Amino acid sequence: MMHRGADSVDGLVLARLVEDLSARGYSVAADFLDASTIASLRANALELDRAGRLAPAAVGRGTDRRLHAGVRGDRIHWLDDTGDDPAEACTRGAFEALRLAVNRELALGLFDLEAHYAAYPAGAGYARHRDCFTDDEHRVLSIVLYLNRAWRPSDGGRLRIHLPDATVKDVLPVGGTLVAFLSAQFEHEVLPAARERVSIAGWFRTRA
Repeated sequence: MMHRGADSVDGLVLARLVEDLSARGYSVAADFLDASTIASLRANALELDRAGRLAPAAVGRGTDRRLHAGVRGDRIHWLDDTGDDPAEACTRGAFEALRLAVNRELALGLFDLEAHYAAYPAGAGYARHRDCFTDDEHRVLSIVLYLNRAWRPSDGGRLRIHLPDATVKDVLPVGGTLVAFLSAQFEHEVLPAARERVSIAGWFRTRA
């Protein structure tokens, strides 16, 4: 199966992402990647899950790092930034195009990306939190790329972003949708869903 390269990421989509981030600190882009790439990424995640290679995600860091299913219920597998899987290579290229566009227009100094597959079983969620740590400001821009197929509003599982004016922005996890937001600015949560949902989640970081 052929996958579009990084140079095929829609320049207008990138421009709108950057414009939104500049104006309000978050952006939601439908169809960030083509359907065949999304389908291949989903197949990769499900195969990793069948092979037992998705591990329960922990919360906290260092000596405070622990499993807490009541806070966070996903299973994850970290992406290899040198792997030769075509869909993953295409996705890395698209994320790199986003990094360069954001740095060029917003001067955020984004240096690298850490990202993982995430699978949430039906009924699992992630409690309200921020992606950056109080003693580490290197995570600057959070992203989520949804890999779900034929997702319906009745399936639930929305990403809820808490806005500064005390309102919320809910995003349905439709396959191909990319969400990006400033890590330190927005608390967010993953609401439970009626079926399993799959994504790639990650953070662009500044140089340590």
